[in-house]
Amino acid sequence: MVQLRQWEADKIKATHAEEGNWCVTTLVKYFEHRPRNRLFVSQGRLQGTQARVKGTDRLVNVFLGIPFAKPPVGSLRFAPPEPPEPWTDVRDATSYPPFCPQDLTFLRRIQQTWKEKHAPLITSEDCLFLNIYTPADSDKKTKLPVMVWIHGGNFIFGGASRFDGSALSAYEDVVVVIIQYRLGLLGFFSTGDEHARGNWAYLDQIAALQWIQKNVEHFGGNPGSVTIFGVSAGSVSVSALVLSPLSKGLFHKAISESGTAHLVSGALPSVEVIAQVSSFVCVFGCSEYKTKKTLFVDGVLLPKSPKELLARKEFNAVPYMIGVTNNEFGWNVLKNVLFGSFSVIYLPFISHCSSFSQSVPPEVLPVVINEYLGDTDDSAELRDGFLDLLGDAAIVMPSLETLNYHRESGAATYLFEYQHRPSLYRDTKPAYVKADHADEVAFVFGGPYLAGDIRLHEATEEEKHLSRTLMKYWANFARNGNPNGEGLAEWPSYNLDEGYLEINLEQKKAKQLKKKRVEFWTKTVSLTLGANRVWESICHSLNHLSGPNFFFLPPKPILFYFFLR
Repeated sequence: MVQLRQWEADKIKATHAEEGNWCVTTLVKYFEHRPRNRLFVSQGRLQGTQARVKGTDRLVNVFLGIPFAKPPVGSLRFAPPEPPEPWTDVRDATSYPPFCPQDLTFLRRIQQTWKEKHAPLITSEDCLFLNIYTPADSDKKTKLPVMVWIHGGNFIFGGASRFDGSALSAYEDVVVVIIQYRLGLLGFFSTGDEHARGNWAYLDQIAALQWIQKNVEHFGGNPGSVTIFGVSAGSVSVSALVLSPLSKGLFHKAISESGTAHLVSGALPSVEVIAQVSSFVCVFGCSEYKTKKTLFVDGVLLPKSPKELLARKEFNAVPYMIGVTNNEFGWNVLKNVLFGSFSVIYLPFISHCSSFSQSVPPEVLPVVINEYLGDTDDSAELRDGFLDLLGDAAIVMPSLETLNYHRESGAATYLFEYQHRPSLYRDTKPAYVKADHADEVAFVFGGPYLAGDIRLHEATEEEKHLSRTLMKYWANFARNGNPNGEGLAEWPSYNLDEGYLEINLEQKKAKQLKKKRVEFWTKTVSLTLGANRVWESICHSLNHLSGPNFFFLPPKPILFYFFLR
């Protein structure tokens, strides 16, 4: 069958109007209702596939491995991304793209914990691809909201092929785009001058958003209604894009899940830190690279520090949703400390840990430790207090301060605390772990309803309902800049009374998340410098563990052996 462009179909319609030709009517109906898994983008034609999800008959058109930039190899290895080359034949968009170069050990561990079924774990430097999921009945006229996912992984692991947007697309009538970006050294290497400014990972994300602006209409999406959302490092990326003048106009709403660019005073991994990740460096045979500069404030991506941009309100004042879990470091941090890989996984995410020159004043850290650990000798209380300290200093307090700045700008703001412990944890994580870092993501993507190459562990009926609820909240926000909608518990805006939503199997509104802790950080230590510097001090201690069983953090030792009980 001959493929017609949109203008050709329009011409046929006009001919029918003038001549009343019944054959033309038949052709028009065919082209209006045919499966739209083959279409044109700016580089050429794409052949996608179709997917089904559980619980609905609605089909989703899936286009995998679409290049949004030239392969970042050769002269482009440590350079800004360039637009992709066109192609002449129909490009096969039915296979998952390779991951960007990384140590795949981390993804294999995640697969085991979440009992996930994944696409093949293959890496390549040619990795600047995106995957698109769109309802099969959409076309250029539908102008659906677009939701762009930026994956996490502490800037050293992860990829688009870990996620499947088909359930979110089918149930919520949105176009889901999942992007990749360079990681580790390839994403952040810098010479500190104009020869290699760094921040390649963030420039990749911006290039993907530019491609989406140019092409998403072909997939039924509205380029004027783009929401960026991400978790962990992806959440930090969302926050950085909100701050960057380079991304102005490329998106219109934002969702950060567990992390902001205000996380620490530098917020982006320094080359020195990433170079210390031996398992990653060995992939490329790099023996040593040292620099004392962080790569975040380069004068291009960000003209000033995140703190300055927020204080001056020099950012993209779009509707912004920020969220945290109630156990951000419930198991991952202890597991990696115990087995000696804390520096590998966490240091790239917290660059100032490697340069501990700006330490916390001696009188401050004991006060903070005492606030969280008190004078108890109970191992469970010590464990819980210590994990609360890590989560508050690293994620919760910086997230709240970031949201406060956005509220003051007049932008619509929303806050959530995710509280549900997934049922699959019964045999993969200790009983004390509540909602761990990134636990909401599988439910936001409709994990219980996925039926393709990417699948998750079977969920309970209550979790299936929770997943439908989260998809609805997130999609409502993408549509309207407001998560509320019919049949949902009211989600208060984050205004002067600091309302937020507690998300569990049942949702309820609340006020002033961690009020007493916020007052402590505000009054006892600076909410900005205190949280950042205390976190730097803690991770510095963790990075210099002498053994896997315990470490000493004033004023008392924390015995990890007991934490595992």
